[in-house]
Amino acid sequence: MPVTIYHNPRCSKSRTTLQLIQDQGVEPAIVEYLETPPSAAELKAILAKLGKGPRDILRRKEAKEEGLAPDLDGDALIAAMVAHPRVIERPIVVNGDKAAMGRPPESVLEIL
Repeated sequence: MPVTIYHNPRCSKSRTTLQLIQDQGVEPAIVEYLETPPSAAELKAILAKLGKGPRDILRRKEAKEEGLAPDLDGDALIAAMVAHPRVIERPIVVNGDKAAMGRPPESVLEIL
């Protein structure tokens, strides 16, 4: 199963993380999640691999700009993230049953 990066090419942290993965000799599958957002099931699986809840990967400024209710939680928050993918923190790297946030980019090295 290939390494996958949920990537936003306009984000410097995302670009740095992608380069760091490639520098390790790994050519990841690149999912530009703003164009191809994960489904609710995929997002739940990613969260399980991260060991985090949806609020842990929420970009608060973008959530406010999108008008998401601040009290959303659980499945309602996941549904909002799928509908408004720009509120998902980036980048997220998945390798098999492990995942890591690329903040800082070096944190993904431990799952490669």
